[in-house]
Amino acid sequence: MNKFIAPILAATLALSASTAFAGGPVIIEDEVVVVAEPASSVGILPLLLIPLVLCLVLCESNDNPTP
Repeated sequence: MNKFIAPILAATLALSASTAFAGGPVIIEDEVVVVAEPASSVGILPLLLIPLVLCLVLCESNDNPTP
């Protein structure tokens, strides 16, 4: 029985040893995650107030009638 198991055990050991080192070392590099920040927005309120103030200053109506 030993003569039958010994060659099978040797073949199994030879096959498993070669497959254990088949891939070589695995090197995992750290990935740098780049997060895009949203562009800073001024908002809509200043964009609406600036033309409104300019219009009030430049388009000032004169309530006094001309003599």
